[in-house]
Order: sequence, then C-alpha cells, then structure tokens
Amino acid sequence: MELIENDVVAAVGPQSSGIAHVISHVVNELHVPLLSFGATDPSLAALQYPYFVRTTQSDYFQMYAVADLVGYFGWREVIAIFVDDDYGRNGISILGDALAVKRSKISYKAAFSPGAPKSNINELLVEVNLMESRVYIVHVNPDSGLTIFSIAKALGMMTSGYVWIATDWLPSHLDSLNPPGPDIMNLLQGVVALRHHTPDTDLKKRFMSRWSKLQHDGSPSFNSYALYAYDSIWLAARALDVFFNEGGIVSFSNDPRLKDTNRSTLHLTSLRIFDGGQKYLQTILKMNFTGISGQIEFDQDKYLVRPAYDILNIGGTGSRRVGYWSNSSGLSVIAPERMYKKPSNRNTTAQLYSVIWPGEVTAIPRGWVFPNNGRPLRIGVPYRVSYKDFVVKDKSPPGVTGYCIDVFEAAVNLLPYAVPRTYMLYGDGKRNPEYSSLVAQVAQNKFDAAVGDVTITTNRTRIVDFTQPYMESGLLVVVPVKEAKSNPWVFLKPFTYQMWLVTGAFFLLVGAVVWILEHRINHEFRGPPSQQLITIFWSVCLASLWLLISDEFSFSTMFFSQSMYFTLNLPLSRENTVSTLGRLVLIIWLFVVLIINSSYTASLTSILTVQRLTSRIEGIDSLISSNDRIGVQDGSFVWRYLVDEMNIAESRLVKLEDMEAYIKALTDGPRRGGVAAIVDELPYIELFMSSTKCAFRTVGLEFSNSGWGFAFQKDSPLAVDLSTAVLQLSENGDLQKIHNKWLTHNECPTQLNDVDADPQLSLTSFWGLFLICGIACFLALAVFFCRILCQYRRFTPEPVEADVEEIGPTNTRSRRSLWSTIFKDLMVLVDKKEAEIKHMLKRKTSDSKHEASPSADGQLHSLREEDLSADGRLHSLRT
Repeated sequence: MELIENDVVAAVGPQSSGIAHVISHVVNELHVPLLSFGATDPSLAALQYPYFVRTTQSDYFQMYAVADLVGYFGWREVIAIFVDDDYGRNGISILGDALAVKRSKISYKAAFSPGAPKSNINELLVEVNLMESRVYIVHVNPDSGLTIFSIAKALGMMTSGYVWIATDWLPSHLDSLNPPGPDIMNLLQGVVALRHHTPDTDLKKRFMSRWSKLQHDGSPSFNSYALYAYDSIWLAARALDVFFNEGGIVSFSNDPRLKDTNRSTLHLTSLRIFDGGQKYLQTILKMNFTGISGQIEFDQDKYLVRPAYDILNIGGTGSRRVGYWSNSSGLSVIAPERMYKKPSNRNTTAQLYSVIWPGEVTAIPRGWVFPNNGRPLRIGVPYRVSYKDFVVKDKSPPGVTGYCIDVFEAAVNLLPYAVPRTYMLYGDGKRNPEYSSLVAQVAQNKFDAAVGDVTITTNRTRIVDFTQPYMESGLLVVVPVKEAKSNPWVFLKPFTYQMWLVTGAFFLLVGAVVWILEHRINHEFRGPPSQQLITIFWSVCLASLWLLISDEFSFSTMFFSQSMYFTLNLPLSRENTVSTLGRLVLIIWLFVVLIINSSYTASLTSILTVQRLTSRIEGIDSLISSNDRIGVQDGSFVWRYLVDEMNIAESRLVKLEDMEAYIKALTDGPRRGGVAAIVDELPYIELFMSSTKCAFRTVGLEFSNSGWGFAFQKDSPLAVDLSTAVLQLSENGDLQKIHNKWLTHNECPTQLNDVDADPQLSLTSFWGLFLICGIACFLALAVFFCRILCQYRRFTPEPVEADVEEIGPTNTRSRRSLWSTIFKDLMVLVDKKEAEIKHMLKRKTSDSKHEASPSADGQLHSLREEDLSADGRLHSLRT
C-alpha cells in the first residue's frame, strides 16, 4: 500500500496466492496491472480480477497433468494432502474435476492449516494411513512440505505399495537449494513430482552462465519461479516501451471514494487512479517475445500459452526426468517444444519411462490396500429360507455356506493379497429378504459388499458396482402340464392338409401320364374306359401305396429284372410298364414316394411314442394377455420387473416363500386359489423342476437375460480384481466344479414347446421333390407328343397345307371344320396301337415305290390324284 502511494504504473508479485487475492482488489480500484510470477491459484483467473496478470503457469493445468498421471497408472482413488488456504483449496478443487474426467476421484481430502505444528500433521497422516487408498497427492507450501515426508517416513509410509505425487512446490524448493543435502533426499526416495517445463534455449544457457558468475556463497539457486520473475520484469519494461511508443501518457487522478479514516496509518487519499491503466493492461496482454522461461504470450483467457511440465522421479542423490506433460499432447517422452510444432492431438498413446517407486520397486503399485484400522470387509449375505443350495446359514466358520459362498471364497483365494472379511446375515430367517434393500445397504456404506444370489439389474448398477457374472440367469415361465388325449385320426397328423392334397394330386397326375405313355404300346392299358381306369389305379396308385407299407422293397427288384420289365410284385396286380418314358416317370415318382414314406414313418413314430403334454399358457405373452394369477419368489426383483416393465397389475401377483408353496400354487391352479404360472430365474427353475421330478415344464423363451454377481460400493477396486478372478475360475474349470458340487440334479426338459411340439411335415419340406416329378412328367409328355406329330406328318406332309390354302380366308366355317377334322384324325392316330402305325407307314412306303413314275412330275401327279387326295387320305386313316 505504501508503494502504491508513490504513483506506480505496474506491480510485480506477490509470491503467495493468498496475498495476490488481497492486492488484486486494490489494483482493480487503481487500474494498476499486477504481474504475478508466483500466484498459481486457478481462481485468480476469474473476471473479478481484470488487472491480475499471471506470468507463470496456472495450477489449472498442473492438476490436469496430475490427473493424467493417475489415469496413466490406472488408479481410481487418491487422497489429497493440502494446505487449507486459497492456493491449496482451489488447486485441489480443480484436481477433483480433472480426476472425474478420468473416472477417478478424491476419496479423502486431508487438509491442514498454514503453519500447522508437526503434531497436527502427524495425526493427519496417521488417519490417512488407515484408509484404503495408497495414492497421495501433496499440494502444500515448501515450508511445511518436507515436514510431511519426514513424518511419513517415520510412520513407514515411504515403503513399497505407497505412491507419492508432489506438485511443483517440491522441485522448486529442491532447485533453490545448492545442492539439497542427503538427509532431505533420503526422505523423498520414489516420489514423483511435477516441475514447470522451461526449454533449454541458448538464451537460458547464457543467462544461467552469467548468474553463476554473479552468485555469491549461500545465495539460493534459480528455480522455475525465479525464471518467471525475471521474465515478468522484462514483460513490464517491454510493454511500457510499447505503451509510450503508441502515445501513452502516465497520468493519475484522484478517486473521491477514497477517504482517510481516524486512527489509520493508511493514507487512502494519497492513492490515485492510473489513467492509462486499461491501455497499458491491453499492451501487456498483447506482448509476444521469447524469455528465459520460454514463450511469453497470453491467450484469450490470460493464460500463458503452451503450458508444460516435466515429470520427475526422485531417487538417489537427485532426480531424473521420466517424461513430459503438455496441454496439447498429454503425457509423452518427447519434449513439448517439439510436440507444439505438430497439430494438437490428445488421442496419442501416453508414454513415460519406468518409475522407481518407494521401496525401490519398479512394478506399478496397486494404489490401494484394505484399511489398516482393524476392521475387516463387511459382507452382507441374504438369509434365505428357500433354495438353500445357493446360500444358507452355517454353524461352522465363516457362518454361511452354499454355492455362492464357495464361488466368492474361490475368487478371493486367487487374489494376490489377503482380504480380511466377515459375513453378516441380512434378513430375519422367516422369509427371504428384499434383495434390492440389501444392495441399497451396500450403497449406503452399511455393508462393504453383498455376496449371494444377487441379480445384476439396471437399477442396481446405478448405485453399486457388480463383478463379472459368475452365473448366467434369465426369467422363465413355469406351468403345470397335462397329458394330451389320444386321437383316432392321429395317422393323419404327420402331414399337413396341403401336403395330403398335393400328394393325392400327384398320384392322379402320374397315373394319367403313365396311361398316356403306355396306351399305344401296352395292351394292358387298352380296352373299355372303366377297365383302363382300373388299370391306372392298380399300376400307379396301388404301386405307390404298396411302397409306403413295404420295408423290403428295393429299387433293384423294382426296375431291373431279367426281362427288363418293371414288375410291381403286387399280389393283386400284374401290369407292367413297357415304354421307356413310362418307366422313367414311374421311377422318379416312386423315388419321391420312398422319401415321403420315410418322413411319414419317422413323424408318425414320434407322435405315437413321445408323451404328449399340453398347457394353455404358451409363454410370457399369453400369460400377460390372460387375467390369471402369477406366482413370484418372495424377495426377488421379479415382482417389480413384471409390474414396471411388463405392466402387469400387482393384484395378479402372488409372493411364494418356498418350493412347497410353488408346488401347491401350481397344483391348485387359479380356480382353487393357486396360480396359473410362476415367473422366476433360471437357476431356481432348474432346481425346482429337478426336485419335483420334472412334474412341471417351462413354456416360451427365456427373457430378461442377466446374471448373478457380487455387489460392491461404487468405484471399489476390489470389484475389478474379483471380476478378473471370476473369469479365471471360469477358464480353469473351477467354476463348473463348484456348480457340480452344489447344483447337479436330474435334468428335465426345459421347453415344453420344443420337446412336445408335433413333428408335422409341411409342403415346404418336399416341394423340391414334387417339382422334379412334375418336370419329368412334362418332359416325357413333350417327347411323346413330338413323336405323334412326326408320325402324323408322315401320313400327310403337304396336302393338308394345300387344302388350307384352297379353302381361302373367306370361308371361316370350312376352315374350322377342316381343323376339327384334323384334330379328330390326330386323336385317332394317338389311339392307334404303335404296331399298327408302323405297319401302315411301312405299307405306304412300299406302295409309293411301286407306283412312282421315272419323272418327278409324274410322281407328283400320281400322288395328287390317287393316293394323296384329301378324300382318299381321310378314308385311308379311318380305315
């Protein structure tokens, strides 16, 4: 205040953040820029301090560097040890925000007052040593910092397993000593500290050389704050030079609000406002030059650009740099000045050299241990009255037993450290406890963990952390079933009605095709229409039916005999197929029948031999649509799930306490005060059905898939370690062995719909066979009719066309009569025996040779007038 009375235009300092808060209010009133090289409190950057200019790095960046270190080594909880003033409180507040970004947190804030005696610090360290976390962030002043490490060493807190991270106060203090003594260094072995990064430029080297020549014995060495102080003086001088060059004038004016008070040594009336203060402030913020501490330039938030820190590891008689931190690239082993030449990228993989931790260990400390205050882990266990194979009270230590307890014990035994624990039953032993309440007790710190058949649900994961599921689970619907009544028409069930219709249609189709192909050459397929229909029925239909009931029928005896005739070997039939096309069609058809026969037999056998069980409830959907009562296990989350997620009225739900209540409720049914179905988790259902000798069945598909896990308080590191142990149990087979020890029972069919469904065969499974048979019939008929047309043209190759031309287009009735005559003649030709057609063609060829004249004209004339006249041709065909 006395200095400001002398009409100053700028102030450099102070070294304390607390004092900077006070002075900032004064310079704000007098419009005097305050250049501070030692006040690192992040809150000083607030808008309420417009004339405060920080010429060093803010602790805002340092705390984010500490958070990156914590995240790099995978620690989730830290303990902050700090001095309780503006510097300490505000810095640790920023640290909490930075850790939250890394999904970590400050588990405890250990604060002490400035200038606290050693006894207070000793009590504080004894308290934090009893806590779980072993990662300590020390953010204090140099005057009390070494005292903390001295007491910590005396308490055995500088050994393996502990992590100490100090902010920039420690390297600055060590750098100011010339050099630090061995006693001090022995206190700091394994400590990781952050120091302001100042590039090793030629300017810095020349300055340090000049300082070493001027330095006297006993004077402190330069640390990073001294370098920032030197640059602060140059910043004020350079800015003032620019201020004058731009026409700035140093003038002051009185403030009428400042008045002297009685008995005050402060002369407030002598304080005057710097008229050019705002212009000078803007000139300072626009400065850009390279100082011995690095680049001196401010961003829009009045922070120095390019904040960076050295990561130091103290060991031996000094410290070594294990990496850097910069705002643009995070943790790296590359110097920040090189990283700033590249585009900003925080997605690069963080890198650090190996660190030697307290106790001279190189392995990364776990960062936490069980509290050393004598209290073991409090584990809540549900006090069940049903399904005691999972968890039950036991007289022998540890007081509980069961499948879930054995899995937990096996997982704990795989951990590389001891876990003191005590099991505490939750519930009155008269009914199953509410599991959601047990999980809430863990979240409220009444239990450290919950071990048992605790289902992992969405609502529970919001308040606690679960381990990896050690048993898969899901909801199923259990219903009573009854045996289906016998049906006299059961022999029709193997096929659907579409399958029966298509099969019958193909019987008729194949019969018709075989008749067409055999009618001209096989005398057994001729005669009166009634006789031919009987022949078709016996040759095709009964042949197929005989194949359906005969197991000894073989293709070799069907198609290939010594006479190369196809013989059906039926006791009532002796019809044979003679034509090649007929045999081909019949072979393909009987192959289709053989496949259908095998499928029919298998399906009918299944229908007649498998027990038929039915239930009117088909799954959760049909259960919801009905109005029947539903049973749920007492204490289970299923009640809330059915009400909240499935929108089932609570009046329809019935709580069942034990297995006997399950059986009685399902047996009585809704009409006698019971339930139509029970909804419960898969492990309970399997045990229930096995205990009842499969008297009940499940229907529908499993829904609401989840699992069982161990519940711990939020962010508990034990949950992560136990998850790894559970996976290890699953991989080495121990989890299955524990399951077989407690839960191996008679297996029951799980799905009524899957096991007892009718094995009915539909047309979908056989349409390919029918398609092949249809194509064979079509091709055979196509070849047959092509032969018929060729034979017909050999009888009358040209006259028909001549006659058509002679009739002319005007006489339509005559044309229709001619085509009708041709069609009738064609049908007559089709009905003729093949032997007669061949005889007629042979005779016609012979007559043509005898009657042919030497000249072609004579032959044509003879053919037109005698043998190939229209009337003669038709007469010959009819004859």
